[in-house]
Amino acid sequence: MQEKRDFYINGEWVKSQGGTDHNVIDPSTEEPTAVITLGSEADTNAAVAAAKAALPGWMATPVEERIAYVSKLIEVYESRAEELATAMSAEMGAPISMSRSSQVGAGSYHLRNFVEAAKNFEFSRPLGDHAPNDRIIYEPVGVAALITPWNWPMNQVTLKVGAAAIAGCTMVLKPSEESPINAMIFAEMIDEAGFPKGVFNMLNGDGVGVGSTLTGHKDVDMVSFTGSTRAGTLISKNAADTLKRVHLELGGKGANLIFDDADKKAVKRGVLHMMNNTGQSCNAPSRMLVQRGIYDKAVEVAAAVANSVAVGPASDEGRHVGPVVNEVQWGKIQALIEKGIDEGAKLVAGGPGRPDGLNRGFYVKPTVFADVNNQMTIAREEIFGPVLSIIPFDTEEEAVEIANDTPYGLTNYVQTQDTARANRLATQLRSGMVEMNGTSRGAGAPFGGMKQSGNGREGGVWGLEDFLEVKSVSGWTP
Repeated sequence: MQEKRDFYINGEWVKSQGGTDHNVIDPSTEEPTAVITLGSEADTNAAVAAAKAALPGWMATPVEERIAYVSKLIEVYESRAEELATAMSAEMGAPISMSRSSQVGAGSYHLRNFVEAAKNFEFSRPLGDHAPNDRIIYEPVGVAALITPWNWPMNQVTLKVGAAAIAGCTMVLKPSEESPINAMIFAEMIDEAGFPKGVFNMLNGDGVGVGSTLTGHKDVDMVSFTGSTRAGTLISKNAADTLKRVHLELGGKGANLIFDDADKKAVKRGVLHMMNNTGQSCNAPSRMLVQRGIYDKAVEVAAAVANSVAVGPASDEGRHVGPVVNEVQWGKIQALIEKGIDEGAKLVAGGPGRPDGLNRGFYVKPTVFADVNNQMTIAREEIFGPVLSIIPFDTEEEAVEIANDTPYGLTNYVQTQDTARANRLATQLRSGMVEMNGTSRGAGAPFGGMKQSGNGREGGVWGLEDFLEVKSVSGWTP
Protein backbone atom coordinates (compact mmCIF):
# COMPACT_ATOMS: atom_id res chain seq x y z
CA MET A 1 0.00 0.00 0.00
CA GLN A 2 1.30 3.44 -0.95
CA GLU A 3 1.94 6.04 1.74
CA LYS A 4 1.19 9.51 0.32
CA ARG A 5 0.84 11.74 3.35
CA ASP A 6 2.58 14.95 2.23
CA PHE A 7 1.13 18.12 0.68
CA TYR A 8 2.54 20.33 -2.07
CA ILE A 9 2.71 23.87 -0.63
CA ASN A 10 4.85 26.77 -1.85
CA GLY A 11 6.82 24.57 -4.23
CA GLU A 12 7.75 21.91 -1.66
CA TRP A 13 6.38 18.63 -0.32
CA VAL A 14 5.64 19.21 3.34
CA LYS A 15 4.28 17.27 6.31
CA SER A 16 0.80 17.97 7.62
CA GLN A 17 0.28 20.13 10.69
CA GLY A 18 -2.07 17.94 12.69
CA GLY A 19 -3.94 16.09 9.93
CA THR A 20 -5.42 12.60 10.19
CA ASP A 21 -4.81 9.46 8.14
CA HIS A 22 -7.33 8.27 5.56
CA ASN A 23 -7.32 5.04 3.57
CA VAL A 24 -7.98 5.22 -0.17
CA ILE A 25 -9.99 2.13 -1.11
CA ASP A 26 -9.71 0.22 -4.40
CA PRO A 27 -13.39 -0.22 -5.36
CA SER A 28 -12.62 -3.36 -7.38
CA THR A 29 -11.29 -5.21 -4.32
CA GLU A 30 -12.56 -3.19 -1.33
CA GLU A 31 -8.96 -3.18 -0.06
CA PRO A 32 -6.87 -0.09 0.77
CA THR A 33 -4.60 0.99 -2.08
CA ALA A 34 -3.03 4.03 -0.37
CA VAL A 35 -3.03 6.07 2.82
CA ILE A 36 -3.17 9.85 2.68
CA THR A 37 -3.49 12.63 5.24
CA LEU A 38 -6.63 14.73 5.54
CA GLY A 39 -5.36 18.23 6.15
CA SER A 40 -6.02 20.54 9.08
CA GLU A 41 -6.99 24.20 9.28
CA ALA A 42 -3.30 25.06 9.72
CA ASP A 43 -2.44 23.16 6.52
CA THR A 44 -5.16 25.00 4.62
CA ASN A 45 -4.05 28.38 5.93
CA ALA A 46 -0.46 27.63 4.87
CA ALA A 47 -1.55 26.73 1.34
CA VAL A 48 -3.71 29.86 1.01
CA ALA A 49 -0.91 32.04 2.37
CA ALA A 50 1.50 30.64 -0.21
CA ALA A 51 -0.96 31.32 -3.02
CA LYS A 52 -1.62 34.84 -1.76
CA ALA A 53 2.10 35.63 -1.55
CA ALA A 54 2.70 34.36 -5.09
CA LEU A 55 -0.23 36.24 -6.63
CA PRO A 56 1.41 39.63 -7.39
CA GLY A 57 4.33 38.04 -9.22
CA TRP A 58 2.17 35.59 -11.17
CA MET A 59 -0.30 38.33 -12.15
CA ALA A 60 2.61 40.39 -13.47
CA THR A 61 4.04 37.50 -15.47
CA PRO A 62 3.32 38.12 -19.18
CA VAL A 63 0.54 35.90 -20.47
CA GLU A 64 2.89 34.46 -23.09
CA GLU A 65 5.06 33.11 -20.28
CA ARG A 66 2.07 31.70 -18.44
CA ILE A 67 1.03 29.92 -21.65
CA ALA A 68 4.59 28.56 -21.96
CA TYR A 69 4.39 27.05 -18.47
CA VAL A 70 1.14 25.27 -19.36
CA SER A 71 2.66 24.08 -22.65
CA LYS A 72 5.55 22.59 -20.69
CA LEU A 73 3.05 21.00 -18.33
CA ILE A 74 1.41 19.25 -21.29
CA GLU A 75 4.76 17.68 -22.22
CA VAL A 76 5.32 16.43 -18.68
CA TYR A 77 1.71 15.24 -18.43
CA GLU A 78 2.00 13.11 -21.54
CA SER A 79 5.27 11.59 -20.36
CA ARG A 80 3.58 10.32 -17.18
CA ALA A 81 0.27 9.24 -18.67
CA GLU A 82 0.58 5.60 -17.61
CA GLU A 83 1.13 6.55 -13.95
CA LEU A 84 -2.02 8.66 -14.05
CA ALA A 85 -4.03 5.90 -15.72
CA THR A 86 -2.95 3.31 -13.16
CA ALA A 87 -3.69 5.62 -10.23
CA MET A 88 -7.19 6.56 -11.39
CA SER A 89 -8.07 2.98 -12.22
CA ALA A 90 -7.07 1.79 -8.74
CA GLU A 91 -8.64 4.61 -6.74
CA MET A 92 -11.94 5.31 -8.52
CA GLY A 93 -12.52 2.17 -10.58
CA ALA A 94 -12.23 3.22 -14.23
CA PRO A 95 -11.17 0.16 -16.27
CA ILE A 96 -7.51 0.57 -17.19
CA SER A 97 -8.14 0.76 -20.94
CA MET A 98 -10.75 3.47 -20.45
CA SER A 99 -8.55 5.22 -17.91
CA ARG A 100 -5.72 5.45 -20.45
CA SER A 101 -7.86 6.72 -23.29
CA SER A 102 -10.62 8.81 -21.71
CA GLN A 103 -9.62 9.65 -18.16
CA VAL A 104 -6.01 10.57 -18.96
CA GLY A 105 -6.80 11.81 -22.46
CA ALA A 106 -9.32 14.35 -21.18
CA GLY A 107 -6.60 16.17 -19.25
CA SER A 108 -4.17 16.77 -22.10
CA TYR A 109 -7.10 17.62 -24.38
CA HIS A 110 -8.29 20.43 -22.12
CA LEU A 111 -4.83 21.83 -21.50
CA ARG A 112 -4.14 22.01 -25.23
CA ASN A 113 -7.47 23.72 -25.82
CA PHE A 114 -6.68 26.36 -23.19
CA VAL A 115 -3.35 27.10 -24.82
CA GLU A 116 -5.03 27.56 -28.20
CA ALA A 117 -7.82 29.71 -26.74
CA ALA A 118 -5.35 31.92 -24.86
CA LYS A 119 -3.24 32.63 -27.94
CA ASN A 120 -6.16 34.51 -29.51
CA PHE A 121 -7.62 36.00 -26.32
CA GLU A 122 -7.26 39.78 -26.00
CA PHE A 123 -6.50 40.39 -22.34
CA SER A 124 -6.43 44.11 -23.11
CA ARG A 125 -8.69 45.49 -25.82
CA PRO A 126 -10.38 48.75 -26.86
CA LEU A 127 -14.00 49.26 -25.86
CA GLY A 128 -14.86 50.26 -29.42
CA ASP A 129 -14.36 52.82 -32.18
CA HIS A 130 -16.82 55.16 -30.46
CA ALA A 131 -14.54 55.42 -27.36
CA PRO A 132 -10.89 55.39 -28.50
CA ASN A 133 -9.63 56.24 -24.99
CA ASP A 134 -11.56 53.49 -23.19
CA ARG A 135 -9.87 50.18 -22.50
CA ILE A 136 -11.21 46.82 -21.31
CA ILE A 137 -8.66 44.85 -19.32
CA TYR A 138 -9.09 41.25 -18.19
CA GLU A 139 -7.15 40.48 -15.03
CA PRO A 140 -7.07 37.46 -12.71
CA VAL A 141 -9.70 37.08 -10.00
CA GLY A 142 -6.95 36.28 -7.48
CA VAL A 143 -6.47 33.25 -5.22
CA ALA A 144 -8.67 30.39 -6.42
CA ALA A 145 -9.75 27.36 -4.41
CA LEU A 146 -10.21 24.42 -6.77
CA ILE A 147 -12.27 21.52 -5.43
CA THR A 148 -12.53 18.53 -7.74
CA PRO A 149 -14.52 15.26 -7.75
CA TRP A 150 -13.58 11.60 -7.95
CA ASN A 151 -15.50 10.56 -11.06
CA TRP A 152 -13.44 12.33 -13.78
CA PRO A 153 -10.39 13.41 -11.78
CA MET A 154 -7.93 14.69 -14.40
CA ASN A 155 -10.74 16.07 -16.55
CA GLN A 156 -11.75 18.39 -13.73
CA VAL A 157 -8.28 19.16 -12.38
CA THR A 158 -7.06 20.32 -15.79
CA LEU A 159 -10.23 22.27 -16.59
CA LYS A 160 -9.62 24.32 -13.44
CA VAL A 161 -5.82 24.46 -13.19
CA GLY A 162 -5.22 25.16 -16.88
CA ALA A 163 -7.65 28.06 -16.98
CA ALA A 164 -6.58 29.51 -13.63
CA ALA A 165 -2.88 29.37 -14.48
CA ILE A 166 -3.21 31.09 -17.87
CA ALA A 167 -5.60 33.68 -16.42
CA GLY A 168 -2.95 34.60 -13.83
CA CYS A 169 -4.64 33.22 -10.72
CA THR A 170 -2.74 31.39 -8.02
CA MET A 171 -4.49 28.37 -6.61
CA VAL A 172 -5.07 25.76 -3.95
CA LEU A 173 -6.31 22.40 -5.22
CA LYS A 174 -8.27 20.04 -2.99
CA PRO A 175 -9.01 16.83 -4.90
CA SER A 176 -11.57 14.32 -3.70
CA GLU A 177 -10.28 12.20 -0.87
CA GLU A 178 -11.69 9.21 -2.79
CA SER A 179 -9.28 9.74 -5.72
CA PRO A 180 -6.33 11.84 -4.52
CA ILE A 181 -3.29 9.99 -5.87
CA ASN A 182 -3.65 11.20 -9.45
CA ALA A 183 -3.74 14.80 -8.16
CA MET A 184 -0.52 14.21 -6.21
CA ILE A 185 1.12 12.97 -9.40
CA PHE A 186 -0.20 16.10 -11.12
CA ALA A 187 1.44 18.25 -8.43
CA GLU A 188 4.74 16.53 -9.21
CA MET A 189 4.18 17.45 -12.86
CA ILE A 190 3.60 21.09 -11.97
CA ASP A 191 6.89 21.04 -10.09
CA GLU A 192 8.70 19.40 -13.00
CA ALA A 193 7.25 21.98 -15.40
CA GLY A 194 8.92 24.68 -13.28
CA PHE A 195 5.95 26.74 -12.12
CA PRO A 196 7.03 29.44 -9.62
CA LYS A 197 6.63 28.63 -5.94
CA GLY A 198 3.16 29.22 -4.54
CA VAL A 199 1.35 29.47 -7.88
CA PHE A 200 -0.04 25.95 -7.46
CA ASN A 201 -0.63 24.33 -4.08
CA MET A 202 -2.31 21.03 -3.29
CA LEU A 203 -3.52 19.43 -0.10
CA ASN A 204 -5.84 16.56 0.64
CA GLY A 205 -8.87 16.81 2.86
CA ASP A 206 -12.58 16.20 3.15
CA GLY A 207 -15.40 18.64 2.54
CA VAL A 208 -16.14 19.27 6.20
CA GLY A 209 -12.52 20.05 7.01
CA VAL A 210 -10.29 21.50 4.29
CA GLY A 211 -13.24 22.15 1.97
CA SER A 212 -15.11 24.31 4.46
CA THR A 213 -11.97 26.20 5.49
CA LEU A 214 -11.13 26.97 1.86
CA THR A 215 -14.59 28.05 0.75
CA GLY A 216 -15.03 30.41 3.70
CA HIS A 217 -11.45 31.70 3.78
CA LYS A 218 -11.09 35.48 3.71
CA ASP A 219 -8.00 35.30 1.48
CA VAL A 220 -9.62 33.09 -1.15
CA ASP A 221 -11.11 35.22 -3.93
CA MET A 222 -12.85 32.48 -5.89
CA VAL A 223 -14.12 28.92 -5.48
CA SER A 224 -14.40 26.59 -8.46
CA PHE A 225 -16.21 23.42 -7.36
CA THR A 226 -17.36 20.31 -9.18
CA GLY A 227 -19.53 17.84 -7.32
CA SER A 228 -23.02 17.28 -5.99
CA THR A 229 -25.76 19.87 -5.93
CA ARG A 230 -26.11 19.36 -2.18
CA ALA A 231 -22.43 20.22 -1.61
CA GLY A 232 -22.67 23.14 -4.04
CA THR A 233 -25.47 24.64 -1.97
CA LEU A 234 -23.43 24.35 1.23
CA ILE A 235 -20.39 25.91 -0.44
CA SER A 236 -22.45 28.84 -1.71
CA LYS A 237 -23.72 29.53 1.79
CA ASN A 238 -20.26 29.23 3.35
CA ALA A 239 -18.73 31.55 0.75
CA ALA A 240 -21.45 34.18 1.02
CA ASP A 241 -19.98 36.02 4.02
CA THR A 242 -16.86 36.93 2.03
CA LEU A 243 -18.74 37.62 -1.24
CA LYS A 244 -16.19 35.61 -3.21
CA ARG A 245 -16.94 34.39 -6.71
CA VAL A 246 -18.34 30.85 -6.72
CA HIS A 247 -18.31 28.68 -9.86
CA LEU A 248 -20.34 25.48 -9.56
CA GLU A 249 -20.47 22.47 -11.90
CA LEU A 250 -23.05 20.22 -10.28
CA GLY A 251 -25.41 17.33 -10.94
CA GLY A 252 -27.60 16.45 -13.88
CA LYS A 253 -30.52 14.35 -15.01
CA GLY A 254 -30.13 14.55 -18.77
CA ALA A 255 -32.98 13.70 -21.12
CA ASN A 256 -32.26 11.88 -24.37
CA LEU A 257 -35.15 12.60 -26.76
CA ILE A 258 -35.47 9.81 -29.34
CA PHE A 259 -38.03 10.46 -32.08
CA ASP A 260 -39.63 8.02 -34.52
CA ASP A 261 -37.21 9.13 -37.25
CA ALA A 262 -34.03 8.72 -35.18
CA ASP A 263 -31.15 6.82 -36.76
CA LYS A 264 -30.98 3.08 -36.13
CA LYS A 265 -28.11 3.33 -33.65
CA ALA A 266 -29.69 6.04 -31.47
CA VAL A 267 -30.98 3.73 -28.73
CA LYS A 268 -27.80 1.65 -28.55
CA ARG A 269 -25.71 4.83 -28.49
CA GLY A 270 -27.81 6.24 -25.66
CA VAL A 271 -27.53 3.12 -23.51
CA LEU A 272 -23.77 2.83 -23.96
CA HIS A 273 -23.35 6.54 -23.19
CA MET A 274 -25.34 6.03 -19.99
CA MET A 275 -23.22 3.06 -18.91
CA ASN A 276 -19.88 4.75 -19.67
CA ASN A 277 -17.77 5.32 -16.54
CA THR A 278 -20.30 3.07 -14.77
CA GLY A 279 -22.90 5.84 -15.03
CA GLN A 280 -20.79 8.16 -12.88
CA SER A 281 -21.00 11.25 -15.09
CA CYS A 282 -23.03 14.37 -14.37
CA ASN A 283 -23.90 14.70 -18.08
CA ALA A 284 -25.11 11.10 -18.44
CA PRO A 285 -28.31 10.69 -20.54
CA SER A 286 -30.13 8.98 -17.67
CA ARG A 287 -33.68 9.62 -18.90
CA MET A 288 -34.39 8.14 -22.34
CA LEU A 289 -37.56 9.71 -23.74
CA VAL A 290 -38.87 7.63 -26.65
CA GLN A 291 -41.67 8.50 -29.07
CA ARG A 292 -44.56 6.05 -28.84
CA GLY A 293 -44.25 4.66 -32.39
CA ILE A 294 -40.85 3.07 -31.68
CA TYR A 295 -41.18 2.71 -27.92
CA ASP A 296 -41.57 -1.08 -27.65
CA LYS A 297 -38.70 -1.72 -30.04
CA ALA A 298 -36.52 0.80 -28.21
CA VAL A 299 -37.14 -0.93 -24.86
CA GLU A 300 -36.21 -4.27 -26.42
CA VAL A 301 -32.98 -2.88 -27.88
CA ALA A 302 -32.05 -1.02 -24.69
CA ALA A 303 -32.48 -4.16 -22.59
CA ALA A 304 -30.37 -6.21 -24.99
CA VAL A 305 -27.58 -3.61 -25.06
CA ALA A 306 -27.52 -3.31 -21.25
CA ASN A 307 -27.40 -7.08 -20.88
CA SER A 308 -24.42 -7.17 -23.26
CA VAL A 309 -22.36 -4.74 -21.17
CA ALA A 310 -19.66 -6.65 -19.33
CA VAL A 311 -18.70 -5.74 -15.77
CA GLY A 312 -15.33 -6.52 -14.22
CA PRO A 313 -12.27 -5.38 -12.27
CA ALA A 314 -10.74 -2.06 -13.20
CA SER A 315 -7.32 -3.67 -13.56
CA ASP A 316 -8.50 -5.87 -16.46
CA GLU A 317 -7.92 -4.71 -20.03
CA GLY A 318 -10.99 -4.39 -22.24
CA ARG A 319 -14.21 -2.51 -22.94
CA HIS A 320 -16.11 -3.54 -19.80
CA VAL A 321 -17.34 -1.22 -17.05
CA GLY A 322 -15.82 -1.26 -13.59
CA PRO A 323 -17.21 -0.83 -10.08
CA VAL A 324 -18.74 2.34 -8.66
CA VAL A 325 -16.47 4.35 -6.41
CA ASN A 326 -17.31 3.21 -2.89
CA GLU A 327 -19.67 1.38 -0.57
CA VAL A 328 -21.79 4.44 0.17
CA GLN A 329 -22.40 5.03 -3.53
CA TRP A 330 -23.12 1.33 -4.08
CA GLY A 331 -25.71 1.35 -1.32
CA LYS A 332 -27.39 4.49 -2.65
CA ILE A 333 -27.70 2.97 -6.12
CA GLN A 334 -29.11 -0.29 -4.75
CA ALA A 335 -31.71 1.63 -2.75
CA LEU A 336 -32.78 3.61 -5.83
CA ILE A 337 -33.07 0.45 -7.94
CA GLU A 338 -35.34 -1.01 -5.25
CA LYS A 339 -37.28 2.26 -5.21
CA GLY A 340 -37.85 2.01 -8.96
CA ILE A 341 -39.27 -1.48 -8.55
CA ASP A 342 -41.45 -0.43 -5.61
CA GLU A 343 -42.86 2.56 -7.52
CA GLY A 344 -43.96 0.38 -10.44
CA ALA A 345 -41.29 0.87 -13.11
CA LYS A 346 -40.75 -2.18 -15.31
CA LEU A 347 -37.31 -3.73 -14.79
CA VAL A 348 -36.10 -4.98 -18.18
CA ALA A 349 -32.37 -5.39 -17.52
CA GLY A 350 -30.12 -5.67 -14.48
CA GLY A 351 -31.60 -5.08 -11.06
CA PRO A 352 -30.48 -5.27 -7.43
CA GLY A 353 -27.30 -6.92 -6.23
CA ARG A 354 -23.92 -7.57 -7.77
CA PRO A 355 -23.47 -9.14 -11.21
CA ASP A 356 -22.99 -12.92 -11.25
CA GLY A 357 -19.51 -14.00 -10.26
CA LEU A 358 -18.58 -10.73 -8.57
CA ASN A 359 -19.07 -11.17 -4.85
CA ARG A 360 -16.54 -8.57 -3.70
CA GLY A 361 -16.11 -5.05 -5.03
CA PHE A 362 -18.65 -2.30 -5.57
CA TYR A 363 -20.11 -3.68 -8.78
CA VAL A 364 -23.58 -2.78 -10.08
CA LYS A 365 -25.59 -4.54 -12.76
CA PRO A 366 -26.20 -2.34 -15.84
CA THR A 367 -29.89 -1.65 -15.23
CA VAL A 368 -32.76 -0.46 -17.43
CA PHE A 369 -36.25 0.49 -16.32
CA ALA A 370 -39.10 0.91 -18.81
CA ASP A 371 -42.58 2.44 -18.36
CA VAL A 372 -41.15 5.12 -16.10
CA ASN A 373 -43.07 8.34 -15.54
CA ASN A 374 -41.28 11.57 -14.80
CA GLN A 375 -42.57 11.77 -11.22
CA MET A 376 -40.93 8.53 -10.12
CA THR A 377 -37.92 8.84 -7.83
CA ILE A 378 -35.60 7.24 -10.41
CA ALA A 379 -36.61 9.94 -12.91
CA ARG A 380 -36.15 12.80 -10.43
CA GLU A 381 -32.95 11.98 -8.53
CA GLU A 382 -29.43 11.77 -9.92
CA ILE A 383 -28.54 8.12 -9.34
CA PHE A 384 -24.90 8.39 -10.45
CA GLY A 385 -24.72 4.75 -11.43
CA PRO A 386 -25.47 2.56 -14.48
CA VAL A 387 -29.26 2.92 -14.26
CA LEU A 388 -31.36 4.11 -17.23
CA SER A 389 -35.02 5.15 -17.10
CA ILE A 390 -37.12 4.95 -20.31
CA ILE A 391 -40.15 7.25 -20.57
CA PRO A 392 -42.65 7.23 -23.47
CA PHE A 393 -43.99 10.39 -25.16
CA ASP A 394 -46.33 11.18 -28.03
CA THR A 395 -45.64 14.71 -29.27
CA GLU A 396 -42.67 17.03 -29.54
CA GLU A 397 -44.31 19.42 -27.09
CA GLU A 398 -44.77 16.63 -24.54
CA ALA A 399 -41.13 15.60 -24.92
CA VAL A 400 -39.93 19.13 -24.20
CA GLU A 401 -42.22 19.40 -21.21
CA ILE A 402 -40.93 16.14 -19.70
CA ALA A 403 -37.29 16.96 -20.46
CA ASN A 404 -37.52 20.39 -18.81
CA ASP A 405 -39.48 19.10 -15.80
CA THR A 406 -36.42 18.62 -13.61
CA PRO A 407 -34.49 20.77 -11.16
CA TYR A 408 -31.35 20.08 -13.22
CA GLY A 409 -30.18 21.64 -16.47
CA LEU A 410 -26.81 20.31 -17.57
CA THR A 411 -27.00 18.30 -20.83
CA ASN A 412 -29.88 17.15 -22.99
CA TYR A 413 -29.72 15.02 -26.13
CA VAL A 414 -31.82 14.96 -29.31
CA GLN A 415 -32.09 12.13 -31.85
CA THR A 416 -34.04 13.01 -35.02
CA GLN A 417 -33.39 13.31 -38.77
CA ASP A 418 -35.70 16.34 -38.98
CA THR A 419 -33.15 19.18 -38.91
CA ALA A 420 -35.76 21.88 -38.32
CA ARG A 421 -37.07 19.95 -35.32
CA ALA A 422 -33.54 19.41 -33.96
CA ASN A 423 -32.73 23.11 -34.17
CA ARG A 424 -36.08 24.00 -32.63
CA LEU A 425 -35.48 21.69 -29.69
CA ALA A 426 -31.97 23.02 -29.15
CA THR A 427 -33.49 26.40 -28.28
CA GLN A 428 -36.33 25.00 -26.15
CA LEU A 429 -34.45 22.58 -23.89
CA ARG A 430 -33.41 24.26 -20.65
CA SER A 431 -29.85 23.07 -20.27
CA GLY A 432 -26.36 24.46 -20.65
CA MET A 433 -25.58 21.93 -23.39
CA VAL A 434 -27.55 20.10 -26.08
CA GLU A 435 -25.95 17.32 -28.14
CA MET A 436 -27.74 16.14 -31.26
CA ASN A 437 -27.58 12.86 -33.17
CA GLY A 438 -24.45 11.60 -31.47
CA THR A 439 -22.34 14.60 -32.45
CA SER A 440 -19.86 15.54 -29.72
CA ARG A 441 -19.23 19.18 -28.87
CA GLY A 442 -16.14 20.70 -30.45
CA ALA A 443 -12.76 21.42 -28.90
CA GLY A 444 -12.97 24.38 -26.55
CA ALA A 445 -16.78 24.26 -26.30
CA PRO A 446 -18.08 25.49 -22.92
CA PHE A 447 -19.15 22.88 -20.34
CA GLY A 448 -21.69 23.83 -17.67
CA GLY A 449 -25.34 24.05 -16.77
CA MET A 450 -28.22 26.07 -15.44
CA LYS A 451 -30.78 25.68 -12.65
CA GLN A 452 -29.48 23.24 -9.99
CA SER A 453 -26.75 22.03 -12.33
CA GLY A 454 -24.73 25.09 -11.38
CA ASN A 455 -23.31 28.24 -12.93
CA GLY A 456 -20.28 29.30 -14.91
CA ARG A 457 -18.63 27.48 -17.79
CA GLU A 458 -15.47 25.40 -18.11
CA GLY A 459 -13.31 24.90 -21.19
CA GLY A 460 -11.82 27.12 -23.88
CA VAL A 461 -12.40 30.87 -23.86
CA TRP A 462 -15.30 30.56 -21.44
CA GLY A 463 -13.12 28.68 -18.97
CA LEU A 464 -10.54 31.46 -19.08
CA GLU A 465 -13.18 34.13 -18.56
CA ASP A 466 -14.44 32.40 -15.42
CA PHE A 467 -11.09 33.15 -13.74
CA LEU A 468 -10.89 36.75 -14.98
CA GLU A 469 -12.28 40.06 -13.75
CA VAL A 470 -13.27 42.75 -16.26
CA LYS A 471 -11.76 46.19 -15.63
CA SER A 472 -13.03 49.26 -17.48
CA VAL A 473 -10.45 52.06 -17.95
CA SER A 474 -11.06 55.55 -19.35
CA GLY A 475 -8.42 58.04 -20.45
CA TRP A 476 -6.22 55.32 -21.93
CA THR A 477 -3.67 56.53 -24.47
CA PRO A 478 -3.51 54.09 -27.39
